[in-house]
Amino acid sequence: MDDLKRIARRAMLDHGLLPEFSAAAVAQANSITTAALASGPAVRDLRGLLWASIDNDDSQDLAQLSVAEALAAGMVKILVAVADVDSTVHIGSPIDDHARANTTSVYTAAQIFPMLPERLSTNLTSLADGQDRTALVIEMMIDAAGVLQGSDLYRATVRNRAKLAYNSVAAWLEGTAPPPTPLAAVPGMDDQLRIQDKVAQALKRVRRQRGALTLETLEARAVFDGGSLSDLRPDEHNRAKELIEEFMVAANGVTARFLESKRFPSIRRILRTPERWARIVALAGQVGEQLPATPNAVALNAFLAKRRDADPVRFPDLSLSVVKLLGKGEYAAKMPGQEAPGHFGLAVSDYTHSTAPNRRFPDLITHRLLKAALDGTAPPYTPDALSALAAHCTEQEGNAAKVGRAVRKSAAAVLLAPRVGQRFDGVVTGASDKGTWVRIQEPLAEGRVVKGYEGLDVGDCVRVELLHTDADRGFIDFARTR
Repeated sequence: MDDLKRIARRAMLDHGLLPEFSAAAVAQANSITTAALASGPAVRDLRGLLWASIDNDDSQDLAQLSVAEALAAGMVKILVAVADVDSTVHIGSPIDDHARANTTSVYTAAQIFPMLPERLSTNLTSLADGQDRTALVIEMMIDAAGVLQGSDLYRATVRNRAKLAYNSVAAWLEGTAPPPTPLAAVPGMDDQLRIQDKVAQALKRVRRQRGALTLETLEARAVFDGGSLSDLRPDEHNRAKELIEEFMVAANGVTARFLESKRFPSIRRILRTPERWARIVALAGQVGEQLPATPNAVALNAFLAKRRDADPVRFPDLSLSVVKLLGKGEYAAKMPGQEAPGHFGLAVSDYTHSTAPNRRFPDLITHRLLKAALDGTAPPYTPDALSALAAHCTEQEGNAAKVGRAVRKSAAAVLLAPRVGQRFDGVVTGASDKGTWVRIQEPLAEGRVVKGYEGLDVGDCVRVELLHTDADRGFIDFARTR
């Protein structure tokens, strides 16, 4: 474990990220003893509502809560409360300087490098269970068909009534397990979650009809036994994750449109039309399906949904191939009235990041813009500053992903070291002048094809033999056997 932590720290430095907070940031964090609670006529008191958080089992940096209110004619009011980190982390402060440098929390198989000191992110700026906190609230009126009919945005004081976890909530929603203890302990919370789940599924149907992509990629999650790495297992999607995902997509759309309505700039999250569409068409052709010659999200999603039903075991491999071919998301500054690309994968035209300010700097920027718009003051960033920040956040997000991949590869190399000479089934996840890469399933790991890679492309299924591992450098080398 110590070796993996050393590798993770080195990877952070190699990719231009700060593994530790400065002495000034640590001193600032230590000087903050209480959560910042706003007051005044513009701050509503919503502590009496049945707010709940749903996140990973071990997450403490809780950034959002949700609650629902059923209205007449099938209408439901959904409220999403997001932690008001800006009230504690001010522009230009030492903690803000660190957050601005890294722009994101970095998650690795060895350890987490949080964007904010844990004293804040897991405590004083977290929407912690049973604690009063100030939040930015996104209010959405959604009809029975899953269509947004109205929205609002304001500040409020909230209190988390139940800290819930994805897996246990999903099992309960799907009828395979009893309600988790924190849910059962709060009268009315079961009805709350069922209303929210129904709305989320309606939102999902609407987005799918518009072309939001049905994808199931497998993310490796480190498993430890007595402090030692024992496995890398897939962190699978479930119904509770869908609930939060749908609410966050909807809330981020409301946020983007709110800023536009106030003639404010914003940082948008975009995914451009895929450049490697021809390869996606070719993948569809390999299973007897046709896609149009030009990018079409609705047609692509119909193909993906059909393949998920036809071959659910192989669908994560197809999903990963499509994700690789779609390209990477990015941040882009948008000025009032200016056209901006949408998000191809989510099938939305107005989209920003605003729901995870404990973990992502673009969300903190968005909150500062929102609060200025609400207060009727000038934007806290100039257009040039926003453009520079958008580019920087995109770059650092990419670097953080590289760190995560590097440490996962080192962790996988540790697990695979005793298995040199064994053969595995895999799928090609990358093919370029820089190399050809293949992913295997047990453990969930990716390595380079150093022999027999000629002619391989993303999405091809191959049989490979493990030739060599090097945990320190994160090398896993395969040879194609057929």
